[in-house]
Amino acid sequence: MSIALNDFQPKPSLVRPETHLAGPSMPFVDAHNHLGPFGGDWDQRPPQELFDHLRAHGCVHYVDLDGGWGEDILDDRLRRYKQLEPESYRVFGGVNWALWADEGNAFPQKAAARLRDQAARGAEGLKIWKPFGLTVRDQHGALVAVDDERLDPIWATAGELGLPTLVHVADPVAFFSPIDGTNERYEELQTHPDWAFPSPPFPTFGSILEGFANLVRRHRGTTFIGAHVACYAENLAWVSSLLDECPNLMIDFSARIAELGRVPYSAREFLLRNHQRVLFGTDAGPDAEAWALYARFLETRDEYFNYSTESVPPQGRWMIYGLHLPQDVLKAIYHDNAARLFGLEAAETDRRHPQTNSNHK
Repeated sequence: MSIALNDFQPKPSLVRPETHLAGPSMPFVDAHNHLGPFGGDWDQRPPQELFDHLRAHGCVHYVDLDGGWGEDILDDRLRRYKQLEPESYRVFGGVNWALWADEGNAFPQKAAARLRDQAARGAEGLKIWKPFGLTVRDQHGALVAVDDERLDPIWATAGELGLPTLVHVADPVAFFSPIDGTNERYEELQTHPDWAFPSPPFPTFGSILEGFANLVRRHRGTTFIGAHVACYAENLAWVSSLLDECPNLMIDFSARIAELGRVPYSAREFLLRNHQRVLFGTDAGPDAEAWALYARFLETRDEYFNYSTESVPPQGRWMIYGLHLPQDVLKAIYHDNAARLFGLEAAETDRRHPQTNSNHK
């Protein structure tokens, strides 16, 4: 008997403990997230509803990365959210790469000037999206490398202004591999063929990551956040080595518990070793189910569980394991690292959220 892969949805026969958490066991900062369109429809709701939701689930500060999609979005988010609860929210600015075609050689300086303007209006960080290194082109139509020295004014300006610069380049390694029976994310790429980046015509995964490493090395005065485990969650030794080399680099593990959770020994060792350089974030919007799932991954000893809320894991057919991190490491990752990076007031956080361990059911 043969069945289609889509119809293969095995149910584990394993008898194993299952820990049910409502969310993180202590106040947390979600340092990599969105409101809309990438984070649901929250930007269509009354702003106070967002903050009530965050407080109800222990999120003391929310980092919205969507300001760089347009000056109008940045201004709207600052008006609707930052003005309402400045201690609970911040929004990052961005770079409009499409202007390079018209501005030519002046583009890098003009982009740096626009970043200064964004910061003056209230942006508190810089987000670089994944087209950088994949599809961004200069005025001549040439693909721009991640470590292109012409762009140094942008990174130098971010450092001068004290703006953390969160960079997403490349994507999972499987997205750069042939879409065939050997690709562990075959189903995902069949569903989203536009997520595949074969070389040619795209650069190789390795060249993009090395360009990112060169960028961080060259701009030691700028604090970089390597999104999604520095965009190489499949190789924790590489990421750990770059963290050792570059004290100006931090990482988040948003949208990557699928990768970390299938190598629990290595992932736990990695987070224990680098726990002061890691930020908590989900990249799933202000979603209580996502926060609870991430908490289960970080806090419990649970074995062989789904890394998503879908019946078939969407990013690859495997399960994950909990890391059972110690309390001091959890506190650093959930809150203290972000509080230090963003200059959050610990006293204000403790006053508004004095309880701990209250989110367990």
